[in-house]
Amino acid sequence: RDEVRRNFGMVLQDTWLFSGSVMENIRYGRLTATDEEVVEAAKAAHVHHFIQTLPGGYQMELNEEASNVSQGQKQLLTIARAILADPKILILDEATSSVDTRTELQIQKAMDNLMKGRTSFVIDHRLSTIRQADLILVVRDGRIVEQGKHLELLRKKGYYHDLYSKQFAEESAMKVLEEKG
Repeated sequence: RDEVRRNFGMVLQDTWLFSGSVMENIRYGRLTATDEEVVEAAKAAHVHHFIQTLPGGYQMELNEEASNVSQGQKQLLTIARAILADPKILILDEATSSVDTRTELQIQKAMDNLMKGRTSFVIDHRLSTIRQADLILVVRDGRIVEQGKHLELLRKKGYYHDLYSKQFAEESAMKVLEEKG
């Protein structure tokens, strides 16, 4: 059972960090990792620069709720942990759902690094996160209603097309509002 579990990595909507240093929280992905390996994982997760700006850097203590870092930063630390664990199979469940669109782009780059060379299951309502998938399964009311690649699904002009068009319009409106501040 332990061997099977070691082959899976997960990045979930609800991040879980524990009381301890940033270094210890990332190292939890592979307890035998060196400090250099932890830093390399942080770089691959696009969180290294942020960590360097923290008081104490990698040695900064996270409090019990990790409320001394933002939700997006928590997510990037969790991705660094998954990169360090180097699992064969990934489950990414709504990993960008609780962050703004700017942070989503940063998390998306980190997730792209994380998914390289592994089987990944990405569950997400933000369709921009899954655009590059080899196969998209569109689920409605608990049933698969469409499947295919992003462009194929758009060409079908079905449920996925409707979702994507609506979401894209909403995201465009949000960007305009963000820019106007």
